[in-house]
Amino acid sequence: MSYEILVATDVDEERARRQAETVADLPEGAEDVHVTVFHVFTDNPEGASITQLESARILRNRFEEAGYEVTLDESSGDPVTEIVDRAEEIDANRICVAGRKRTPTGKVLFGSVAQGVILSTDRPVLVTSVGD
Repeated sequence: MSYEILVATDVDEERARRQAETVADLPEGAEDVHVTVFHVFTDNPEGASITQLESARILRNRFEEAGYEVTLDESSGDPVTEIVDRAEEIDANRICVAGRKRTPTGKVLFGSVAQGVILSTDRPVLVTSVGD
């Protein structure tokens, strides 16, 4: 069985570490899982690449050390739309997003990518803890 997980990462290195730990704790064996580490650039005038993000390198290295097959992928645009669309394109069995502490007012004013992904897809969404 081949199992596809889309791990949507931002630039926060601690959230990336938590995502790597969470995915590694899933019951699917690494030999049966392909992980796509995905970053959405909302504004990228310098043309940065996902390979330049430390959070993406942390995820790739931890997944490869654990025996997962890993692909780095990127896009530009609205994070929620791009994450959901890419999950559809690769037929992801699960989407992993990182949670973030926000006040209720902050969520209303600034939105939440994790919440938007959960509400915009029928695929299972794994939200990692936000920590202390």
